[in-house]
Amino acid sequence: MQPQEPALRGSHVLACVWDFDKTLCPGYMQTPLFKAFGVDEELFWKETNQLPAFYARKGIRTSKDSVYLNHLLSYVKSGAMKGLTNQRLRELGGDIALCPGLPDFFPALKDFVRELGRKHNVEVALEHYVISTGLAEMIRGTSLAPHVDGIYGCEFLEHPLPPHFTRQDELSLELPTEITQVAAMVDNTIKTRFLFEINKGSNKNPEIDVNAVVRTEDRRVPFENMIYVADGPSDVPVFSLLRKNGGKAFAVYVPESEAEFAQNDALLQAGRVHGYGPCDYAAASFTPEVDPPRPREHGRAPRPGTAAFRRRACHPSAPSPACRPDASAEAGTQQGHLFGE
Repeated sequence: MQPQEPALRGSHVLACVWDFDKTLCPGYMQTPLFKAFGVDEELFWKETNQLPAFYARKGIRTSKDSVYLNHLLSYVKSGAMKGLTNQRLRELGGDIALCPGLPDFFPALKDFVRELGRKHNVEVALEHYVISTGLAEMIRGTSLAPHVDGIYGCEFLEHPLPPHFTRQDELSLELPTEITQVAAMVDNTIKTRFLFEINKGSNKNPEIDVNAVVRTEDRRVPFENMIYVADGPSDVPVFSLLRKNGGKAFAVYVPESEAEFAQNDALLQAGRVHGYGPCDYAAASFTPEVDPPRPREHGRAPRPGTAAFRRRACHPSAPSPACRPDASAEAGTQQGHLFGE
């Protein structure tokens, strides 16, 4: 008797999950925001980087990934960014310079997967998600947004409800004036929560609690059907979670940066990622067509722009078994226990 094929659960869903800064845009998304308000971008980030240590001396712990949100609100409150609204953030998102090949690469990849499924008589769909410590409204303003199935990022409130608002029969309808409070915060560890939402289907069905235990066979997007693309060590918790559960981790770097290339190569040799390439998604680039891993190439990492470099990035080497995960890598595993893995 012929063995029966396993029954399909409707359709197969694949997910490409993307970081944003240095992944989908070659710089930082906030650049157009600072330019629009005449704010010194370098000074802003210098101040932001000093804040955790400053507040620590006062006995206050802050999140290094998201302390910039409150500093941004300080700029708004002081008048340096007077009148900044969510709508304005979305408008400025349209000024973000995207990496080569975008946004066309996103729908093209979806079409490719769909056609590949038809060729093999399998109903399969690809979904794109962006998970960023940056500003969600700015991402929604980019030309990528129509091709993305979900955007997770930091958000602001303009008019938070007052105390005892539940006792009021009517609430005053005020026109937006400017952002005043942080509504949602994403850091590099919280990113793993959103992977579980996509995995379990909480993002499509709010009745599914992300903390609930869901059988592997009932999860909407299995981890092995995911690939996460990001630019560096700050994404190790997500890289670790996906590698542990059969997904793929891919690092990218700005082509002109030797430092970022070396950083990606170190991630590969440490076993954090399966491969890496430049954040160039144009048809002529090799990142959209990266080959499977090949045996390790010994010696110094090739320099950007050389033939050896192109071979190395196209054919990433196998991870070194001698490297041990550090605490940041283990964070992804610990998050798994929090979300009912």
